[in-house]
Amino acid sequence: MASETLIIIPTYNERDNLGPLTRRLLGLPVAVDILIVDDNSPDGTGQLAEEIASAEPAVHVLHRTAKEGLGRAYCAGFAWALEHYYEFIFEMDGDFSHNPDDIPRFLAAAQDADLVLGSRYLSGIRVINWPLHRLILSMSAARYVRLVTGMPFTDPTGGFKCFRRRALENIDLPAVRSNGYSFQIELTHKIWRQGLKVVEVPIVFTDRFQGSSKMSGHIVSEAFFMVWRLWAQNGFRRSPRPSLHPNRQ
Repeated sequence: MASETLIIIPTYNERDNLGPLTRRLLGLPVAVDILIVDDNSPDGTGQLAEEIASAEPAVHVLHRTAKEGLGRAYCAGFAWALEHYYEFIFEMDGDFSHNPDDIPRFLAAAQDADLVLGSRYLSGIRVINWPLHRLILSMSAARYVRLVTGMPFTDPTGGFKCFRRRALENIDLPAVRSNGYSFQIELTHKIWRQGLKVVEVPIVFTDRFQGSSKMSGHIVSEAFFMVWRLWAQNGFRRSPRPSLHPNRQ
């Protein structure tokens, strides 16, 4: 393992973005490894990933046989990361909506945190290329999550994150069944409610340059009901359970 940092990139039909994105990541001033988790993309993304990995020792590929959703792809990637002993484990979209140049700031924040969330709404709105209705939906979802669960974060549905190894080790990954927005909410809640330290850093989110969005009505409805299940799982509390990790408050 050349780096203690792993960037997990789930892909489905991201062939146009994959080459430029991996080059950007490998050119960062901090050393990172990359895991491409491809859900059997019909456009040849998986084949391209293999070609990149054959030329770049820092790039790895995990092939899945079917498109099972973002949550399943990330959980498979997390399991792989833990098996290979990475310390800092990132979620990152494969469409350039997340800026690779933000990764050093995440790593700096993660030195004293268990989970770092990239926030589009911390101290202002930083979203490019979204229509107004999509922005309203996202901001309303964030407020809804805060009201139901008590999590104090400005952007609980965001997908640009850095986990410390110990945070993922405290999650029963096979038991996670959500996808999309609800997956992002569920993992953050599972970490937060244990009393682990979660911090936010501001990011600029730019809607995808290539391809089409994978947002759907099912993803929205899944997230709507998920927050109530999380509230119940936390004993109908809107705060972390006390004294689980007293040294990480």
